[in-house]
Amino acid sequence: MGHCCSKNIAVNNETLPSDHAPKPPHYAAATVAVASPPPSGSSISAATPGRNTPAQSFSMSPFPSPLPAGVAPSPAKTPGRKFRWPLPPPSPAKPIMAALLRRQGKAKPKEGPIPEEQGEGGGGGEGERSLDKSFGYGKNFGAKFELGKEVGRGHFGHTCWAKGKKGDLKGQSVAVKIISKAKMTSAIAIEDVRREVKMLKALSGHKNLVKFYDAFEDVNNVYIVMELCEGGELLDRILDRGGRYPEDDAKAILVQILDVVAFCHLQGVVHRDLKPENFLFVSKEEDAVMKVIDFGLSDFVRPDQRLNDIVGSAYYVAPEVLHRSYSVEGDLWSIGVISYILLCGSRPFWARTESGIFRSVLRANPNFDDSPWPSISPEAKDFVKRLLNKDHRKRMTAAQALAHPWLRNEKNAIPLDILIYKLVKSYVRASPLRRAALKSLAKALNEDELIYLRAQFNLLEPKDGCISLENFRVALMKNTTDAMKESRVPEILNLVSNL
Repeated sequence: MGHCCSKNIAVNNETLPSDHAPKPPHYAAATVAVASPPPSGSSISAATPGRNTPAQSFSMSPFPSPLPAGVAPSPAKTPGRKFRWPLPPPSPAKPIMAALLRRQGKAKPKEGPIPEEQGEGGGGGEGERSLDKSFGYGKNFGAKFELGKEVGRGHFGHTCWAKGKKGDLKGQSVAVKIISKAKMTSAIAIEDVRREVKMLKALSGHKNLVKFYDAFEDVNNVYIVMELCEGGELLDRILDRGGRYPEDDAKAILVQILDVVAFCHLQGVVHRDLKPENFLFVSKEEDAVMKVIDFGLSDFVRPDQRLNDIVGSAYYVAPEVLHRSYSVEGDLWSIGVISYILLCGSRPFWARTESGIFRSVLRANPNFDDSPWPSISPEAKDFVKRLLNKDHRKRMTAAQALAHPWLRNEKNAIPLDILIYKLVKSYVRASPLRRAALKSLAKALNEDELIYLRAQFNLLEPKDGCISLENFRVALMKNTTDAMKESRVPEILNLVSNL
C-alpha cells in the first residue's frame, strides 16, 4: 500500500511498456520527499534539452576548430573569453534538493547519491539516539493479528496482509503498514508518522477513503492497521488497458478522485502525494470502488495558511510547491497530471533526471497537439488545462472540477467548497469600491460558473432566498470531522461574523 513501482507510462511518443518490456528510468519511483537525489555536483544544464529548446550553433566561429570535420564543440564546454554563448538558466533542482535534505535531516552530500540505507535522517549518531520513538500506541499487535505476505512496498515502509485473531476484527483480512523505527532518524520523520496516524483517525465517513482500524508499536516498528484493498493500483489498471482510458471510463475515475479530495480539502487536509499508485481498488471488479491511501506526506492546513516544505512525487508536484508557497491547490495540479495520463497515456512533464522534471514542471507547457489529443473532446482538453494552470489562483478547485461541463453529465452531487467561505470573507473585508466592482463583475458570469455557484448556494440551505452566517455555520458543521478541528477550519466563520 502506497508503494512506489517502477512501471512506466508512455513518454511523449514512446510506446507504453509493460512488465515484460524494457522500462525507461524514473516513473513512479521519483518521489521528491524520499528519493535519493542525484549527486550534488550534477547540473540540470547537462540534461537533455526539451523539444522547444534550440540547439546552440557554433558553426559561425571565426577560429579553426581543433576537432575533426563535422564534429561540433560540446555545448557544456566552458565558453571562451572572446565569445560568450548564452548559458542555460540556473537549475531549479539545487535549492529544491537542499530543502529536501534539510527536511530529511541529512548533511550536505558528498560526491554521489546518498545511500538509501541511511534512511530518512542520514548518518544517525548522537542526534538519532536522543530521539523519542515512543508513540503511545498499543503494544499487543502480535496478540491481535497474524501477519501474512507482503503486498506493497514504499519508501516509508512496507504493507502486509494480515488476519485478525481476536476482537472486532477477528477473522477479517486487513492491510498493515509497517514502518521501521530504525529509519526514523530525524524528528520530522517521527512527526510524519505521528501525523499520518492522527490524520487517518480524524478523517472518516467518505466512501473513497481507506478505513483506519488501529495503530500499534513495538521496539522495532509502528503498525498501522487499515482496510485491505485487493483490486490493485490505478497505475496497474492504466497499464492493463494499454496505457490510457476512454473518456467515459476516465470520467468515472476522476469523479471518485475529485469527490474524496474535495472532502479532504473541506476538512483542511492537503494530501500532497496524489498519484496513480496511491489509489487502490477494493476488488478486482471493473467497476470497483477506488480508495485513496498513504497519508504519510499529508498535512493539516488552515484556510489562509501557505505551506512551504517541498514534498510529493516529482512527476506530480505543482509549481507552487517548488516555489515553497502552496495550499490545497497543489493537489489539483496532481489530479491534472493524473487526468492527462488517463486520457493520453503520456506524462505532461517528463525528463530523465529529477532536475529535468522540476525544470519541466516550472517552465514547460503540456503537449495537447500530438496523438491522441486531436481525437479527444474539447471539453476534456479544457478540463485538463484548467487543472494544469501554473497560476494556482486560476486553477479549479475539486468542487469546481466536478461542476465542469465535461463531468456535469455524470449527475454527481457537487460538494461544499471551502473556497466559498474564503470568497465571502474576502468580500466582507473588501472596500466599498471593490464590493461595487465585484457586484458588476457578477453580472457577467457565464452559465457554467453559475451552475457551480447555485450548487454552493443550495448547500447553504437558504431561507426565503437569503443566507446568513448561521447558514454557513450549519453547512460547515454538517461536514465536520476531527480533522476539521485540527486544521481550525471553523475559525474562518469568525472572520465573516460581521456579514
